Amino acid sequence: MIEFQNVSKAYSPDAMALRDVSLTVAKGELVFLAGPSGAGKSTLLKMIAAMERPSAGKVIVNGQDIGLIKRAGLPFLRRNLGLIFQQQRLLTDRSILANVMLPLLVTGAPRAQAEQRARAALDKVGLLERAQAAPLALSGGEQQRVAIARAIVNRPQIILADEPTANLDRASANQVLDALKAFHSVGVTCLISSHDEQMLDAAARVIHLNHGQLVVGATA
Repeated sequence: MIEFQNVSKAYSPDAMALRDVSLTVAKGELVFLAGPSGAGKSTLLKMIAAMERPSAGKVIVNGQDIGLIKRAGLPFLRRNLGLIFQQQRLLTDRSILANVMLPLLVTGAPRAQAEQRARAALDKVGLLERAQAAPLALSGGEQQRVAIARAIVNRPQIILADEPTANLDRASANQVLDALKAFHSVGVTCLISSHDEQMLDAAARVIHLNHGQLVVGATA
């Protein structure tokens, strides 16, 4: 599903975000990325979504070489991806239902179909009863679950989550993780970066990064 072949990313000669990283992620895997701030976790996730391009090496996603995808092809790549970042970027001038519908409406789905699927996505993260609430009326954990619903409403093959439980209390963090695990359980490939030791301790597979490199002895 995902393969990094000797990938490096340089923002400048003195700023290497990734150094000669090689790894594979199979279809349906749940993989955690661990490492200190600045280790390269966010850059790695952004490369999978073609938000960053490699300076050297190849990133292959679903058989496509990310470095060769033209701008016009990016929307087709990203329709198969669910992106979840620390900053949820929910639109505060509309309900959470409208926020979750938006990715479908942008791709031309009929409004009735978009609403039906958005309601189903909110139900999966336990927030259907709050569908008409404004984002600012929700807790941080609830907002992050809305972001997850928005990320999966297109039924992606891959979910990329960058520190999805950062700054959340333990109960909220567990709810977010449970939502992600639920999607993994039905075959969605999930990559999750995290500093959360409790989360990492329970993980079946963890890839450790430090200074842009895979840590020696780490799973890859």
